[in-house]
Amino acid sequence: MSLRMKQIIVAVLSLFFLGSLLIVAWIEAHKHVPGGRPPAVVTGVNKQCVSCHEDKTPVIVAQWRDSVHAQKAIGCYECHQAEEGEPDAFRHEGHLIATIVSPKDCSRCHEKEASEFLASHHAKAAQFVGSLDNFLGEIVEGPLAAQNGCWQCHGSPVRFLTDAAGNVLRDETGKPRFDPATWPNTGIGRMNPDGSNGSCTACHSRHVFSKAMARQPEVCGKCHMGPDHPQIEIYNESKHGIAFRTRIHEMNLDSPTWVLGEDYTAAPTCATCHMSATRNQPVTHDVGARISWTLRPVVSTKLENWEKRREAMKDVCNHCHGPDFVNAFYEQFDKSIELYNEKFAKPAQRIMNVLREKGKITPTPFDDEIEWTFFLLWHHEGRRARMGVSMQGPDYTQWHGFFELAHRFYFELIPQAKELAEGDEDVLAVIEEISQMPEHQWKWKGVSKEEIQKIQQFYKERYGQ
Repeated sequence: MSLRMKQIIVAVLSLFFLGSLLIVAWIEAHKHVPGGRPPAVVTGVNKQCVSCHEDKTPVIVAQWRDSVHAQKAIGCYECHQAEEGEPDAFRHEGHLIATIVSPKDCSRCHEKEASEFLASHHAKAAQFVGSLDNFLGEIVEGPLAAQNGCWQCHGSPVRFLTDAAGNVLRDETGKPRFDPATWPNTGIGRMNPDGSNGSCTACHSRHVFSKAMARQPEVCGKCHMGPDHPQIEIYNESKHGIAFRTRIHEMNLDSPTWVLGEDYTAAPTCATCHMSATRNQPVTHDVGARISWTLRPVVSTKLENWEKRREAMKDVCNHCHGPDFVNAFYEQFDKSIELYNEKFAKPAQRIMNVLREKGKITPTPFDDEIEWTFFLLWHHEGRRARMGVSMQGPDYTQWHGFFELAHRFYFELIPQAKELAEGDEDVLAVIEEISQMPEHQWKWKGVSKEEIQKIQQFYKERYGQ
């Protein structure tokens, strides 16, 4: 073998050896990063935090290593640092820190996102404490139902255990003792010890703080589900939800930017419509900025600046649909909300008002059966019908919505109101006036013989009976 050939062989083997070393080094650097991100940058006081917590809470450290924060040298202390006088501050390994990382803390780096969030209804979610929903939880059902149910989505004031003099109790390390009735809590409107409202980790779960997670519909579905606001169930049955599940691998959920029509085209999620960027508008953390109707109360109303809000939402829709399609959808939506308002909600509210004015029901919520009937009518069936229409969920619009709403109205609310009237002419006059409305004629004046024959003929031809 010539000297030249030997030199070539040695060079090739050397390259293979060097490549092997580089591969081993890369694997070592990424061994704590399941997602294959660049390695964490651990600096300053965070070295002390990480070295200890890798033993005490290894999953937390592993999650942090997999975050964008870790790549940018943003560690434990940058988020948990506290100032003297903060209620939840305590000395830990020579540094003043706080357990709760609030939107105020996050705003040190994410000022725009925090200010948008604080302007949203999410930040005000804990204000439901004075509502009928919370009365049901705390009084009718029992306080633990509210603490472990309602408050975990809405949020609540975070409090500390105190002594008789009102001083905060602390453990042997000086850490303040949270009241377990209010902590742990990641409710979206949590009222924090530092005076801020909200919990960023409701959507960006700690300690990864993943954008991809916040873009998934399941994050919203943690709270937006169930009999009174089943947005996640409606989304799952809609064309949007079906497209997302079918093409989730094409969604590019982990993209640093996530612009509809540029970074992904497969399907929309909750974030797409309510928060994320398009080619014409930036991302927003005010989830109500594109909502034109409020679908929460007894009677739906259009929100302030609803035209501007609707145009923002239409911009999202127009990335996937033509303007005729979008405009026609909104016409269907508006008319369906008006149907709910005029046929069921306003008449039912009138009946409840006159019963209360005439002393037929007491001021105490939910101690009369008709109050439960009315609550279910607007808070459950009524919301489902309205939300089903808004998100193109036909089954929730019809069978879980208007069908059950109509049954509740005609066969529970009206009979119960007549029974409570006990001959009171004022109450009966309101019920009679409602019964004379054209949309209720089928019930109290009947349907024509021709219409009945038409229905019967249809079933005979279709089903042979």
